[in-house]
Amino acid sequence: MDATPRSAAHAAAPAPSPDAAATPPPSAPPTAPAHPTPRLAVDGLTVAFGGLTALDDVGFAVEAGQILALIGPNGAGKTTAFNAVCGLVRPKSGRILLDGAPAPARPSLLRDHGVARTLQGLGLFDGLSVLDHVRLPQPQPRGRAAGERARAELERHGLGDLADRPVQTLPYPERKRVALARALVADPRLLLLDEPAGGLGEDDIDALGRTVREVAAGGCAVLLVEHHVDFVLGLADRVVVLDFGRVIAAGSPEAIRGDAAVEAAYLGLQASA
Repeated sequence: MDATPRSAAHAAAPAPSPDAAATPPPSAPPTAPAHPTPRLAVDGLTVAFGGLTALDDVGFAVEAGQILALIGPNGAGKTTAFNAVCGLVRPKSGRILLDGAPAPARPSLLRDHGVARTLQGLGLFDGLSVLDHVRLPQPQPRGRAAGERARAELERHGLGDLADRPVQTLPYPERKRVALARALVADPRLLLLDEPAGGLGEDDIDALGRTVREVAAGGCAVLLVEHHVDFVLGLADRVVVLDFGRVIAAGSPEAIRGDAAVEAAYLGLQASA
């Protein structure tokens, strides 16, 4: 029978070596950088008007600093998609996310989520001055500071000398610039542009392109719906092409220009010129 006391047996156990105790545990593998959350993400968007399906399982995303264009022939669903993002059309199914959260259901709430938009109809009010149009959308600041911020935005768009003019007295290109200045005065994180080049001459289109690039370079995401193909292909980082409510192509302007399905559906001779 072993007469060795239990305490003595424990004392006889070998102590861990100093070298083993000092050895740190293996480090965890490096974590892959997280993919940035898109400013706007549209997934599985389906919109129906009665028995007509205007959009069928449409998806796209716009990241900070990116310009994304929606193009397609008349009736392709571009405006329906734009209106759904703006809350003007209720989808049958699908998701619309702003910075990863569900988009508001009412257009009046977009500004609170860092979204600004321009529309084909401009939405300007006769009787109000150019300055009033740009000063009113600002949630902060008020008073003199708001006026100074509005005047700075007008100068940016070459409208400083027209600040006190009634907006209805301006030519159409200048009114479009007022609408854009009104959208940008609150420094949005997402800018939605509906036919921004419509009705403009070549010089005004060039100026518009420079402004949109400047806005995107500052980190704003831009989504535009546009018929002017050359303008889109020279401006956008990515292009999504709709036809009969479905996405038929998506990619860089270079890829879209050479896509046979796009050429057949929409671009035609313009794509091969």
